Amino acid sequence: MQVRGLVLAVAVLLTVQGCVTQREEPEAEPAKVRAQIVRLLPAATKDREGWARDIQTAFTTQKISPSRSNLCAVLAVTEQESTFQSDPQVPGLGRIARQEIDRRAASLHIPQMLVNAALQTRSPNGKSYSERLDAVRSEKQLSAIFDDLIGTVPLGRTLLGDLNPVRTGGPMQVSIAFAERNARDYPYSHTGTIRQEVFSRRGGMYFGIAHLLGYPSHYERQVYRFADFNAGWYASRNAAFQSALSRASGVKLALDGDLIAPGAILPGTTEKAARRLGEQLGLRNPSIRDQLEKGDSLAFEQTRLYSGVYALAEGKSGKPLPRAQLPGIELKSPKITRKLTTAWFANRVDERYQRCMKR
Repeated sequence: MQVRGLVLAVAVLLTVQGCVTQREEPEAEPAKVRAQIVRLLPAATKDREGWARDIQTAFTTQKISPSRSNLCAVLAVTEQESTFQSDPQVPGLGRIARQEIDRRAASLHIPQMLVNAALQTRSPNGKSYSERLDAVRSEKQLSAIFDDLIGTVPLGRTLLGDLNPVRTGGPMQVSIAFAERNARDYPYSHTGTIRQEVFSRRGGMYFGIAHLLGYPSHYERQVYRFADFNAGWYASRNAAFQSALSRASGVKLALDGDLIAPGAILPGTTEKAARRLGEQLGLRNPSIRDQLEKGDSLAFEQTRLYSGVYALAEGKSGKPLPRAQLPGIELKSPKITRKLTTAWFANRVDERYQRCMKR
């Protein structure tokens, strides 16, 4: 009986550890990983060997386990975001970009006549910016136009400052800001910028995989990572915490996964709700703020605030509460023409993931 108990305990421990992190030394040889990726790719994918090579390199370099589940998670996000196009085309992108320029000009009280004149300026490739905008089909092309506009046209810098408004790119539509923050171990030599690398297949997959799988979690289902990919690391865990906090405090909260707004000085609604429980939890306001600031890491789950809120909420509900749930966030983007949510995105990706797992 003691031996059976020890074996069971070890099995449980290994299961929990498997849920905690995606980063492990890959056991499979690169050639075997590439062969498995080729088998898992959707049937219509072109250059299967090329996709397999770039994905395998990203897994190996980042020491992420190339398990079937992890590979299918990456393939599902890629299929959802680009249907395996390294530089996916976006219908009406030139019109969307021009509307954004006009919106920014109006906010700065710049006359439309000046904007039109600036866009008639010849760009470095010999065409006017207006002509290039009319012909643009992909975010890679649009990003290059904005880089030239900012760098060569005085009004372009006035309109855009140093900020290129194209913020995501590549086959996984990964955040360019995320890529720039996490480029230290990028395995490829390159002459351009990290922004430009994101629009390549190898760069887009490398940084997309890092964003999807490059952090530890206790999630039992990949669907929560899909939501985090859209809403930010630990958004699903934080949304579940907000739900428990709402139950414990009686304060209605938006379950968006944002525990503290970036750069916020004054307390937001989540922090105010937590403060209402401060006396019951034995926590003063500064401690509550400090612990909420751990909401972008696994360490938040080790705080007194996290465990205390769940203890109070579960005491009220009389049953265990989930530690992850899909955030209730409506997606906003000039490219989105209908009402979509993070939950919609995560579930759509999860459908593709389930099909991949059956292949």
